[in-house]
Amino acid sequence: MDGFQGKLTASLQGRLSLWLSLTILLVALSGGVLSFKSVYGEANEFQDDGLRQVAGLMEHQDLPPDTVIVQETEKGTDSESQVFVQVLDFTPVEIRTLHHERILLPVDLPEGLQTFQATKFKWRLFVRRLPSGDRLVIGQRLDVRDDIARESALGTLLPSIVLIPLLILLINFLIHRMLRPVNRLAAELDRRAETDLRKLDDSGVPREIKPFTISINNLLARVDKSVEVQRRFVADAAHELRSPLTALSLQAENLASTPLSGEAALRLAALQSGLVRSRQLLEQLLSLARSQAGTTLPPVEIRMQDLFRKTLEDLMPIAQAKNVEVEVDAGDGVCFNGHEIDGVTLLKNLIGNAIRYTPPGGAVMCCAEQVSGELKIRIEDGGPGIAPAERERVFDPFYRVIGSSDTGSGLGLAIVRAIVDRMHGRITLDNMQQGAQVTGLCVTLVLPLRG
Repeated sequence: MDGFQGKLTASLQGRLSLWLSLTILLVALSGGVLSFKSVYGEANEFQDDGLRQVAGLMEHQDLPPDTVIVQETEKGTDSESQVFVQVLDFTPVEIRTLHHERILLPVDLPEGLQTFQATKFKWRLFVRRLPSGDRLVIGQRLDVRDDIARESALGTLLPSIVLIPLLILLINFLIHRMLRPVNRLAAELDRRAETDLRKLDDSGVPREIKPFTISINNLLARVDKSVEVQRRFVADAAHELRSPLTALSLQAENLASTPLSGEAALRLAALQSGLVRSRQLLEQLLSLARSQAGTTLPPVEIRMQDLFRKTLEDLMPIAQAKNVEVEVDAGDGVCFNGHEIDGVTLLKNLIGNAIRYTPPGGAVMCCAEQVSGELKIRIEDGGPGIAPAERERVFDPFYRVIGSSDTGSGLGLAIVRAIVDRMHGRITLDNMQQGAQVTGLCVTLVLPLRG
């Protein structure tokens, strides 16, 4: 119950529905009570007028003194006819009804409308003085009159009882319909990737909500500008560092061609190795900036066989140097829908990691297939795998698995995740096992196929 109340309080639609429903019920209840009292009083006044009309008719009948007329209804007849007419002189006469009611009216009854208590029931009386000096009395049971008035009053409440629930349902429907554009915007934001900073389409949004959407769009624009500045800084820094690193590499190669002592040759080899790693890091920083920025070129359809072949042209020397066998399994009809640079970057990082972490003499398996309108790519290696607790952390830039001896930069999987998110795909990491022993890592990519 507390959770429901919390959701209701946090929801604008819930609060509007609740308070409007309560307001309608309160107004309807107040109006119903006032209407009931008004109709009830009018019904009683109408019945008093009926007694006066009966008295007017009987006044011209020239009734003798002590006349008693009792019209009593039996069970199942109209109770409205339970009335009596009596002409009172100075000798009271007792009236007996079929309900064993005994009515003995005093001879000094005042004129006008009044209530009289008999042996069993209360009676509503109208007394009029005749020209002869006698009094004409018209009486009706008070409970019968009240029943008639109550039924009339309740009859006026029936439309409200039926229409109020329908009105509440209609109000709730209209509120839900009016807030539908807001719910649409919320759903759109939930579906967006973290790199999608386009403005919200606030067409159809109520005027009162538009200041919020305008502020959100302004915030998205500022964030997009900030991210773009950071992205451009990374790309520009990498480009600027390329030239001095290339110059240092050339100088190191020139120095290596001259005779050096053993210790100097070792130090030069360490310098060259560091320069190679720095150049690789710059290339991956540029790839990360490109993958996060995306491209405006239209996507194309590329055969996976061609994509694997183009990727492995750069990676096969590394695999052969480690004596790692790379196998590819992709049918002729299996295609990648996207930008070629994205496809090559994905495969180059994933297969490159698999080759690096697979021990010498091992194998890397690359498979691609189309399943249920999606492209499924699997890269299996023979490395040590990744612990479940670190499978999300490895996608963070510059994060490397604890205890890893490989000389990577920690940007490869971050680049892969950025491209996969931009393509609205999925990536999972699972260890392959034989019993309790980890035999490798399986990386699975699932990418949508555009028709």
